[in-house]
Amino acid sequence: MASAANLAAVSHLTPVPDPKPPPKLAERVEAQPSVAELERWATVLRLDCVRMLAVAKSGHLDSSLSAADIVAALYYRVLRHDPDNPEWPARDRFVLCKGHAAPIQYSALAQHGYFPLEDLMGLRQIGAQLQGHPDMRRTPGVEVSTGSLGQGLSMCVGICLALRLDGLDDTVQVFGVLSDGDCQEGQTWEAATSAVHFGVANLTAVVDYNHLQTDGTTEEVMDVGDVRAKFEAFGWDAIEIDGHDMGQVVEALERSRTLRKPAAIVAQTKKGKGVSSMEDRFGFHGKPPSPEQAAEALEELMVRLDEQTKALHEGQA
Repeated sequence: MASAANLAAVSHLTPVPDPKPPPKLAERVEAQPSVAELERWATVLRLDCVRMLAVAKSGHLDSSLSAADIVAALYYRVLRHDPDNPEWPARDRFVLCKGHAAPIQYSALAQHGYFPLEDLMGLRQIGAQLQGHPDMRRTPGVEVSTGSLGQGLSMCVGICLALRLDGLDDTVQVFGVLSDGDCQEGQTWEAATSAVHFGVANLTAVVDYNHLQTDGTTEEVMDVGDVRAKFEAFGWDAIEIDGHDMGQVVEALERSRTLRKPAAIVAQTKKGKGVSSMEDRFGFHGKPPSPEQAAEALEELMVRLDEQTKALHEGQA
């Protein structure tokens, strides 16, 4: 946990509980939050990420922001998970293959009650449970430890095969969120081959394709070409969507559950989405916001959150 002295100087960065709690499992399955509600929750997650990185003074903010809409759709609507029973055998499994974007998963877990919101401010602090990359031994709700790019999809395939042995593969879906960096690694494509070879049908791979890396654009560093066409050539059902269009995100994720083959969703996204000073701009990978940048980002996101909250209230009136 971050020290009191550290937080005292940045009191505006302490986490703010969402006045509208996330839906319980039955509500997610039966009532299903609307697209507008999911968009609002994505803003809540983005706010948490800015606060976390500003306090930690290290981490990957832009990579977390690009995945916020995908993660919000998963945790608030699509995933069958139960914070009151984290080890529920019939839960869906989520693997953050792009483990450097851990803050966005941590925010979703904390907002759902897997651990206290205050723990978010301990990101990357010595002795705290929130490591720079997800750690299954220290953080409730994390299924597997990730971070080494290229290994995540193999873990997803392994989980699917284990679920088959347990007789759960017909009801439990495994969702993995990959980066374009993952798609530059050969092991990812070995996993793609094995998923088809072993007839894995309960696997959804979502590629957060934001096109920017530490050293430049994905195309400059190692062009991965048409990722959708590649997955299709490997025998997957593959589609491409706008990763920031919540309607498209939800439709693609829910459709993937109905298929009898592994599904790939190539989500075209922008790094830093939601923070205009950072959005789709090179130079922020692995670089925390300065105090000034954090304050500006929080103000921008709070304005958006207020607008979304007001619109929802008016729509329900």
